[in-house]
Amino acid sequence: MDWFEFVWRASEVSHRGKRKPVPVDKSAPEVIPDAEHELVIERVAAVDVAKAAGKVCVRLPGKAGRRFSRVWDVPARTGAITDLGEQLVESRIEKVTVESTSDYWRIWYYLLEAAGLSVQLVNARDVKNVPGRPKTDKLDAVWLAKLTEKGLLRPSFVPTTEIRRLRDYTRLREDLTHERTRYWQRLEKLLEDALIKVSVVASRLDTMSTRDMIEALIAGERDPQRLAELARGKMRAKRSELITALDGRFDDHHAELARLLLNQIDALAAQINTLTGRIEDLIAELPEAGAVDHGGSEDTDITAPGAADRSHAAPQPARGAHEPTGSAPCRVDPAIEAECARLGAIERLDEITGVGEHNAQVIIAETGLDMTRFPTPAHLVAWAKLCPRTIQSGPVTRGGRTGKGNPYLKGALGQAAAAAARTDTFLGQRYRRIVKRRGKLKALVAVARSILVIVWHLLADPLARFHDLGPDYHARRINIERRMRNHIAQLTALGYRVTLEPAA
Repeated sequence: MDWFEFVWRASEVSHRGKRKPVPVDKSAPEVIPDAEHELVIERVAAVDVAKAAGKVCVRLPGKAGRRFSRVWDVPARTGAITDLGEQLVESRIEKVTVESTSDYWRIWYYLLEAAGLSVQLVNARDVKNVPGRPKTDKLDAVWLAKLTEKGLLRPSFVPTTEIRRLRDYTRLREDLTHERTRYWQRLEKLLEDALIKVSVVASRLDTMSTRDMIEALIAGERDPQRLAELARGKMRAKRSELITALDGRFDDHHAELARLLLNQIDALAAQINTLTGRIEDLIAELPEAGAVDHGGSEDTDITAPGAADRSHAAPQPARGAHEPTGSAPCRVDPAIEAECARLGAIERLDEITGVGEHNAQVIIAETGLDMTRFPTPAHLVAWAKLCPRTIQSGPVTRGGRTGKGNPYLKGALGQAAAAAARTDTFLGQRYRRIVKRRGKLKALVAVARSILVIVWHLLADPLARFHDLGPDYHARRINIERRMRNHIAQLTALGYRVTLEPAA
C-alpha cells in the first residue's frame, strides 16, 4: 500500500504530538448525502440587514431557463416588513435568508416567520462577498440570495417563541447577578479604603454576620469589640481576629457610600428573585417540559460517524440497564414510566452531577427542549463550541480553536463542571484524569462537554434518567492480564526475570 493511502486519526496522537498512519481502503467511493438546508431551491429571497432599512433581493425563475433578481429597499418598520411578507407569500417564496447583523435581524426574522415563511438566520461570517468584487448592499443581497438558492448556507439555531421568552428572563437574571457581584466588589474596595479588613476573616461579604457589622458601622458604631459581638455561627470562633480586622478609620463619608451600595445590592437581589419566580412559571408552562414523548431519540442516529461518544457517564434509561454505554431503546415498565412522567426536564437535569436547578434553567433556555434541532450530541457540542474544529490537509490532521460560542450556556456548563470536579463521581474522576496531562482549563472544558452530552440524551429521550457510572468506572474496565503482560515485557526488556505470585 502506498504512503498516500494512509490517513491520520487525531485520537491516536502520542504525548509528543506525533500521529500514527492508519491504513484505510479508499477504493470505494464514500456517499455523503446533503443536509436539508443544502437542497437547491427555486424561489428564494434574502435580506441584507441594516439598522434603518434592509436590502431585499428575490431570485425567481425566468424565461428560457434563465433566472433573474429583484432588489429594492424596505424600511425596518413593522408595517413595511409585514407588507413584504405578504408579497413574498404571493410570490411563493420557499426560503428567506436573513443576515445576523447585531440585533437588527430580529424584526425581520420575527415578522417574516409570523407571515408563514420559512426563514433562516445565517452568520455574517459565512456570507461574506467574494474577495475582489465591489462591496455594496445591493451586491451583498444578490450574493446572499444566490447562496440561498444553491443551498450553501448553514442556518443558525433560533429557538421557538416560548424558549426565546424564557431566554430573555434567564439572560437578564445572569446580567443582574453579575452586576450585583460588581457592587459587592465596590463595597469591599470601600471597606479597604476605610481600613476595615473584615473580608480577610470572613469568606464572603454577603454573609449575615458581615452584613450586620456593616450595618452597625453605617449606624455609627465604631467599637471593634461590639462589632465583633455581632458575629453568628462559626464566625463567633474568630472573635479575636474580627476585633483586629474591624479596627479602622470608617468615617461618615464611608457610611454614606456604603449605604448607597447596599441599597443597590438589595434592589438587584429583589429583581433577581422576581425574575427567578417568573422563570419557574415560564418553565412550568412549556408544553414539552413535563410531557413524555415516546418517540424520543429512537429515530436519531446516535451511532453515526463523528457522533459524540456515550461512554462517559451517559444518562442511563429509567429501566435500569447496566450497560455503561448507549443501548437500543426499549419499553419500560409502567411504574418507572409513571415516575419519569412525574419528573419534568428541570428535575431530570438537576440529577446530573454539578448541575443545579439554576444551571438547568439556563441550559433549557439556551438549548431549548427540542433536540431534533441537533441530530446527534456532536452537533450540540459543536454548536456550543466545546470541541475543537478539525483541520485536515493531506496527511496532517490538527485541532483548531473551539470558538466563543454561547457565553450564557458556556458559563452555566463551566459552573457545573467546576462543581462536578470536586465530587467523588465519574465526572469528578474524569476531571482528575485529564488535569494531569492537559491542565485545569482543558479538563474543565472536557467535563463541560460531557455534561452537555448527558443533557442531550436526557432531553432527547423523556424516559431517560441520569445514572452516575462511579469514580472507579475506568478502574473496573482495566484488562488486568494485558496490563500484566505489558509490565512483564517492560521489565524483561530491562534485563529482569519476572516471577508473579498472588498476594496473600
